[in-house]
Amino acid sequence: MSASSEQSEMKIVTCTGPVNIAVVKYWGKRDPDLILPVNDSISVTLSQKQLCAKTTVAVSSKFTEDRIWLNGKEESIDNKRLQRCLTEIRRRCRKRKIGSDNEELSTLPVNQCIHICSVNNFPTAAGLASSAAGYACLVYSLTRLLLVGGDISVIARQGSGSACRSVMGGFVLWEMGSEEDGSDSVAKQLATEEHWPELRILVCVDSNQFHATCLDTFPPIFYLNDTSKDIINIVHQYNKYYDKIKVAYTFDAGPNACLFMLEETTAEFYALIKHFFSMSVPAQEKLLQGISIAPYALPENLKAIVNPLRITDGIQHVIHTKVGGGPELILDDTQHLLGADGLPKNPQ
Repeated sequence: MSASSEQSEMKIVTCTGPVNIAVVKYWGKRDPDLILPVNDSISVTLSQKQLCAKTTVAVSSKFTEDRIWLNGKEESIDNKRLQRCLTEIRRRCRKRKIGSDNEELSTLPVNQCIHICSVNNFPTAAGLASSAAGYACLVYSLTRLLLVGGDISVIARQGSGSACRSVMGGFVLWEMGSEEDGSDSVAKQLATEEHWPELRILVCVDSNQFHATCLDTFPPIFYLNDTSKDIINIVHQYNKYYDKIKVAYTFDAGPNACLFMLEETTAEFYALIKHFFSMSVPAQEKLLQGISIAPYALPENLKAIVNPLRITDGIQHVIHTKVGGGPELILDDTQHLLGADGLPKNPQ
């Protein structure tokens, strides 16, 4: 953050926020406005080296209104959930500022307008609940900018329910709570990202673009397609072959399978996926994103457990990642998404 006065210069902060994948889902809301769930849920936070949202926030006396840009395009700042987050953060900031003898706190720019610029390093339509990473990153960035303390998961939850789980790394519990105002519906870390270092995740992104249209509808349409069902079958056949559970699957915001396995299993199972979808060499070379996987020669008896499909476009790519930490502050000023004028460096 730049050391500047409230009256003269822009203050700016850039952070990254992670994606999380729920392994115990929440099945509906008891209060849609406050985004209060009907049950507890548990998620795994994914490494930001492969998947993250990146957000820059800035305040300046020269800004005339709050503005937001998402993936290079300016969007309406009047989104109800976004406004709820901004209002709560400003309320907390104002509370800290009033009556404080601390010079830094007494000059907090609580009444200045805010510019927000956010991008994802993964496709929004990839079925990875980008809003969770986006709101967690936004709330974390604003709290660093305006020196807001306390539990921020309750603020992130008001932007996107699952975002409350992305403000922490490792394995996270979102408690449904019982209070009507949602004050006890918060996220708590069950274990850090170091708890299970051998755990790996493969996200199989479907090449069928039709589901992207469904995700953009309101309310969004979620479904499993043929590729989803094929991957489920591969997992079951693979586990049956070994007579134990070596791979587990879940689905998040779309038909893309999220597969959990130990590091020792990844090379073999990834090779099985490539074999099943009968991918050409050029397609295979573009398939993998994230952590590298060593080549693996499938034995014939393992190949025989599935009948290969004669298609080459069932999966667009596979993202290989692991468990990661919570939001992070970026100290490199060259990484800011907003320029010295408070506008995006790379607008669409």
